[in-house]
Amino acid sequence: MAEATLTISSKNYSSWSLRGWLLCKMAGLDFEEKPVDIDDPEQRQELLLLSPSVRVPRLAHNGVEVWDTLAIAEYLYEIAPGAGLLPEDQAARAHNRAVSGEMHSGFYNLRSALPMNIKARHQSFKIFSGARPDVARIKEIWTECLTRYGGPFLFGAPTMADAMYAPVCTRFRTYAVELEPELQAYCDTIFDWAPMQEWIAAALEEPDEVIELEVEF
Repeated sequence: MAEATLTISSKNYSSWSLRGWLLCKMAGLDFEEKPVDIDDPEQRQELLLLSPSVRVPRLAHNGVEVWDTLAIAEYLYEIAPGAGLLPEDQAARAHNRAVSGEMHSGFYNLRSALPMNIKARHQSFKIFSGARPDVARIKEIWTECLTRYGGPFLFGAPTMADAMYAPVCTRFRTYAVELEPELQAYCDTIFDWAPMQEWIAAALEEPDEVIELEVEF
């Protein structure tokens, strides 16, 4: 029997579910997935009871309940400090937390303009002007991290930051966002990452009638 339960939503649309799921995988946590259909009124009521903010993911482990993605990341780092969720170097850890927190609390225009949809492909999608600064800032973060830490992940090896930015890679692919070669190589690294391949395979198997979720999910 799994030692933890992770409540998640659509694998095709839910960027926050992907982040929490990747973090649990990286931590080596033995967990059971509990999918929630946010469009089902009864399930929505259940999710409201689980999480007052109606957000997923939600982790239940050893009597502890955590429903914020960044809080889940920090909790997993505490219980599995050797799993590499954060770098060993103090300065790199601070940097990692900073860029992870920036994704957690910002980029609203990007989320609105480019919602996650793993199945979709838009080869000539026009990004509205309000989202372009978000795209530019993400490229800046990626370039700085890859240059400073040498790649192929943002901090060399997979960390919390990669879990936070992995859904952005899917958005950039879905909407054909043009990337410099080193940034495209980073996205390719994310797509080749075994946990990411597992998630994408499951997303592609989801029924097409799943209704797209609100951007906050």
